[in-house]
Amino acid sequence: MGKGGNGEFAGRNMKRRRKGQRWLSKKWKRRTLRLKEKHDPLEGAPQADAIVLEKIVLEQKQPHSGLIKCVKVQLLKNGKVVSAHAPRNKAITYIDEHDQVTLAGLGGSQRGQMGSMPGVRYKVVAVNGADLQMLRKGRKEKPKR
Repeated sequence: MGKGGNGEFAGRNMKRRRKGQRWLSKKWKRRTLRLKEKHDPLEGAPQADAIVLEKIVLEQKQPHSGLIKCVKVQLLKNGKVVSAHAPRNKAITYIDEHDQVTLAGLGGSQRGQMGSMPGVRYKVVAVNGADLQMLRKGRKEKPKR
């Protein structure tokens, strides 16, 4: 017998072959083996709280030039240290050391960085529970801890 074509009783073979082919799809494989949750500092969560260790400025990658305002933070849930970007104008002024901030992903493709920011994969969304953009626009005051 040949390598079972599409005969009357080929259902099982077709199904098995299709299952094997799935492993060649990168997206399906990552999802099935849960690779993101295993190596991601946020452990697959959309957001996470962290404590600010220090403010840092990063130089952009080629071909751009400019200074990116970032903070080095330590996650509360597992103690991992990551760097996060303070988005928009003057946002960094509302973030101080030892503040509690909320991080979210930056939206780079394939769980990576955005554009010319070297190694930065997260952005600051809130400071001490107050929305960072509200603080920027002066609609809210930063809570004292």
